[in-house]
Amino acid sequence: MSAQTSTIKHSKKHERLVIVGSTLGTLFEWYDFFLFGAVASVFSKLFFAPLSPSSAYLFALIAFGVGFAVRPLGALLFGRLGDMIGRKYTFLITIVLMGGATFCVGLIPTYAQVGILAPILLLLLRVLQGLGLGGEYGGAAIYVAEHASRGRKGRNTSWIQMTGAGGSILALLVVYVCRTSFGEAFEEWAWRIPFLLSAVMLAISVYIRTVLHESPVYMKMKAEGKTSRQPIKETFGSWANIKAMLIALFGLVMGVTTVLYTAQTYSFFFLTQTLRLDIGTASFLNAISLAICLPMMWCAAAISDKIGRKKVILTGCLLAALTIFPVFKALTQYANPGLQAASTSSPVTVRAAPGTCNVQIDLLGKNPPVTECDNVKALLAKSGVPYDNVADPAAVSPVTQIGGTTLTGFDAAALKSTLEQAGYSSQADPARVNHGMVILLLVILCVFFAMVYAPLAAALVEMFPARVRYTALSFPYHVGNGIFGGFFPAVAFAMVAFTGDIYFGLWYPVIFAALSVVIGGLFLREQPVEEESPGLHGAPGRA
Repeated sequence: MSAQTSTIKHSKKHERLVIVGSTLGTLFEWYDFFLFGAVASVFSKLFFAPLSPSSAYLFALIAFGVGFAVRPLGALLFGRLGDMIGRKYTFLITIVLMGGATFCVGLIPTYAQVGILAPILLLLLRVLQGLGLGGEYGGAAIYVAEHASRGRKGRNTSWIQMTGAGGSILALLVVYVCRTSFGEAFEEWAWRIPFLLSAVMLAISVYIRTVLHESPVYMKMKAEGKTSRQPIKETFGSWANIKAMLIALFGLVMGVTTVLYTAQTYSFFFLTQTLRLDIGTASFLNAISLAICLPMMWCAAAISDKIGRKKVILTGCLLAALTIFPVFKALTQYANPGLQAASTSSPVTVRAAPGTCNVQIDLLGKNPPVTECDNVKALLAKSGVPYDNVADPAAVSPVTQIGGTTLTGFDAAALKSTLEQAGYSSQADPARVNHGMVILLLVILCVFFAMVYAPLAAALVEMFPARVRYTALSFPYHVGNGIFGGFFPAVAFAMVAFTGDIYFGLWYPVIFAALSVVIGGLFLREQPVEEESPGLHGAPGRA
């Protein structure tokens, strides 16, 4: 065997090890991150015990949301370290921080044991989790991309893109097994087991990452004395880098995030909350579509290696913007045909005086409606009932017309009873659910998700100079996810509740996806596929 052949084989073996080590670590970090949400109901009872059940759950959700809020801070903190001391050591720190914080959650005492100190400790550990994840994604994506052989950045980094869904599934699976195995004991003490298991995952990840070499791109910069001493100042002090981050945020991340959340999150919300499928059925159908989607992500990334990231991502955004409405209308037809029939035979109209109905922006999910009209609309929206709005200056109280029945004011029990009698069932008929067609429609959404998300890591890596890449990539990614993804459910619900149109919330992803097509089409430059990653000379790269 020639020395050159041996070197190539060694290089390929190390490249695979880089992918495995980075992907496993990031998968476990997402597991840690989503595990918190999977047991939020338990936390509400054990750590916020003095509060009412609704308030306790609200504070548990706030603690969960804090992890999202601090991700941009983690991006800046660890982005700076990654550009100064190297990719390998920085994302070793992030995984130890994330895994250690998760393990400690399994050890902290409850409110009954130490009082107010318990929720404070829980919140602090959640902050550490968010900081760790904010630094992990950029580090893993950059590390894999900078090790990738020519023409393989997209397919290699696509494994990183799959870890979010994989970590979420793993967290839900472990919690399900523990709940099933321990029964009532889960909410007493066995909830700690999924968190303590993170120690095993942490040990595996740290071991693999310890034997990996530093990124060759970073090693070359270090040898040439071209690493950045002040990455944050250099990133935000250069118009070229700021411009690249703005293009990344609005030309890529904005559209990608809303398409991603539509396929992964809003479709599930729509099936369960609007179309009234039971959670078990909806979870099963989503899991099948997601399993089909994962290999599609690798294919989409591989195609981007051949024809470029811009074409694949923006085509996915465009197709999503054009077809989201018909896909969701078809979901109604095949998941709950009874809802369609009821809205035709017994249409619902809400007649109210102007100014008595408010836009219900409910960012935390627990903000109560204010007026009678708000209560009526909130109940109808949460029940998945479409309705028309009629302005009536003479109306003292809101008047709800359901088919031939008229209700004045707000009476939740009477409203629910009348809706049931008119055919608006609180649960979709399982016998009438067309499982095959629902899966097909979810897979269509997953195709768009795969097209926009799989090549994203490689596209972002190629946009920024290597000396500040960790900082410049991580910041717009996490800001975009927090803003455009975090506000999606609340804004979409407000749009539906205000208009009465169960599909009106879909304008949120359609508009942002279309804007990314326009902005990305105008300002995003395609990186030549066979060129090495830019950045050794200080100029921003092209995506």
